[in-house]
Amino acid sequence: MRVLLIKTSSLGDVIHTLPALTDAMRANPKIRFDWVVEEGFAEIPRWHPAVDQVIPVAIRRWRKNLLQTWRNGEWHAFKQRIHQQEYDLVIDAQGLLKSAWLTRGFKAPVAGFNGKSAREPLASFFYDRKIAVAQGQHAVERTRQLFSQALGYSLPLEMGAYSLHRERLATTEQHAPYVLFLHGTTWPSKHWPQAEWRALAQQLSAENIAVRIPWGNASEEARAHAIADGLSNVQVLPRLNLSGVAAQIAGAQACVAVDTGLGHLAAALDVPCVSLYGPTLPGRVGAYGQGQVHLCASGPNAGLGDRQLPCFDSLHAEQVLIALQPLLAMNAGIAQAVVHSTEQALADEGTL
Repeated sequence: MRVLLIKTSSLGDVIHTLPALTDAMRANPKIRFDWVVEEGFAEIPRWHPAVDQVIPVAIRRWRKNLLQTWRNGEWHAFKQRIHQQEYDLVIDAQGLLKSAWLTRGFKAPVAGFNGKSAREPLASFFYDRKIAVAQGQHAVERTRQLFSQALGYSLPLEMGAYSLHRERLATTEQHAPYVLFLHGTTWPSKHWPQAEWRALAQQLSAENIAVRIPWGNASEEARAHAIADGLSNVQVLPRLNLSGVAAQIAGAQACVAVDTGLGHLAAALDVPCVSLYGPTLPGRVGAYGQGQVHLCASGPNAGLGDRQLPCFDSLHAEQVLIALQPLLAMNAGIAQAVVHSTEQALADEGTL
């Protein structure tokens, strides 16, 4: 059976789709997927064993100049490519008008969330099979339920598995253990204060624990150097592509992350991670996997979903270090055993 999957963005959403592919592969070992995904995230689907072709799309870039996209033939070439293969089913796992638009013209039936389940209800008008999935659940579980109903198998009871191989992504040059700081994010309100990153780096350095800091743009590079300034155990990495950052995550003893797609990648690779949430809450889109600790700010603006208002005034480096230390004492395979007790201890302090 061959299925075309449409899940274009964002990085976290793409990663959250992987366990559904694992479920489908285990239910039907002969199933194969082709995946339509934003060009910037095209590396991720290639890492999953159930994916054959990855078909990049550039909606984010194209919509900045629709006329040029039409004239230069990129849209026509994309449409030709996705219609070259015959499919048994098309699944739109995004539930947005932009993703539903890509399902037009297929002979195969199209499955997606129904009007009460989709993020944009009008998207359901493009689907032949409209599937009801309850809101209020984690995104991973909603996608797993969509796939199980669309493909006709019973949903496994256990936690979803990403089926990414950490040992294949980790680079061989990584010798000493290290903690990775995943400090880059999009919303201003999601940024943990630079002074707190610096304080955490100082505390880890004092304990002779190495820290590595990646970056993706000029402002992130400046912040990385400010965090590392004068600390011998803290290394600012060169600019890396997504595969390069994934290799650094895969080789890390643990990560500390703000609400960012790279934090979800750490979870997908079974790397223990302390994720920091300010304007957002982790219940529906938090890091999903083994060895994941969620710390939530409790300031007046916390959890409001505002992109600008600062809300991390109550979450300090000492609290993050409390959560991080047990994860540093064990590998990813057994980290989950202490997550509950760690979160309970922090809850007793009023951190969670």
